[in-house]
Amino acid sequence: MTRPDVVVIGAGLSGLTAAVLLHQANLRVTVLEAADRTGGRIRSVVDPVNGALLGDLGPTWVCPPYQPVVADWLHRLRVETFAQFNDGNAVIEGFGGGLRHQTLPAQHGMLRIKGGPQALVSALAQRLPDTAIRTCAQVVRLAAQGSGGLALTLSSGETIHADRVVLAAPLRVAAAHVDMPDMPPAVLAAMAGRPTWMAAQAKAVVLYPTPFWRDAGLSGRIASQTGPLIEAHDHTPSGGSVAAIFGFVGSSPAPRRADPDGLRKAILAQLIRCFGDKAAHPLALVVEDWSMSPLICTGADLAEAPQHPVTGPDILRQPLLAGRLFLAASETSDLSPGLIEGALDAGQRAANDILSRL
Repeated sequence: MTRPDVVVIGAGLSGLTAAVLLHQANLRVTVLEAADRTGGRIRSVVDPVNGALLGDLGPTWVCPPYQPVVADWLHRLRVETFAQFNDGNAVIEGFGGGLRHQTLPAQHGMLRIKGGPQALVSALAQRLPDTAIRTCAQVVRLAAQGSGGLALTLSSGETIHADRVVLAAPLRVAAAHVDMPDMPPAVLAAMAGRPTWMAAQAKAVVLYPTPFWRDAGLSGRIASQTGPLIEAHDHTPSGGSVAAIFGFVGSSPAPRRADPDGLRKAILAQLIRCFGDKAAHPLALVVEDWSMSPLICTGADLAEAPQHPVTGPDILRQPLLAGRLFLAASETSDLSPGLIEGALDAGQRAANDILSRL
């Protein structure tokens, strides 16, 4: 195996963004992904026959008017968007009294991606050589070499040497599971202190033959204090052959894990409550509980109350280990940490930092 110029740890959106920019600059790039798939926190429900997107189990929306990095990459990758459906009344429950219908304001500029955010992942992966991405390749140690460069040890025992490394895995996961003996303690502490956005969240996608709620003058939105979905939206794919609702589960990880079948039944009962008997017969009901993934969620994420990410310390955006290591998880971004915009920004920042030092 030819020694790569750069190894990227993590084949999520930020890692693939960095890898593509470095490859386009004629550097030899290898992407190591611990999971058996690319995408990281981007995951989709797809049609088993034709692979078409049916629903997003991770992030859903972008806001190009307010996210210039997103707008730029949508253009670069020739990925199209469409408006989030919000016509009609939302269903409000649990805010005093019974169910009521009323309009809720939409967020200006909020769009969905045709093919889902997975379209960004696929478009980036297609711009890399077939052999550039290795899945099921978990890095367990990252150490400086006496002769320069860095040595990465995989869980299989294999060692890979590289001149530079981009660490694009969730910061807390890396701090907890990758032995980094040369990393300054202050950096390790900063990494361990950065919550991974949505790491303890569960998301449900429910598929139906048609968006029947629209016929009743409903937008598909739910705002609920009753749950189990505290927020839901019309999630019908663009030009798709099915309709969908997605929602965020409001309960904490422990009860979700204790009774997953009960959660699914409660979600279905809520949709019947809100949308009527037609909701009783979905084509599929999929729950993605991200708190169950050790590659996404740590004990620290489970122990903390969810909070929207804020910009982290500058040390997370600086070259480390004598300019050999660059952090690129979405949570390192100072634009939109944790979001799709943050992942794209962090990946391109890391790549540009490397290229500026060549």
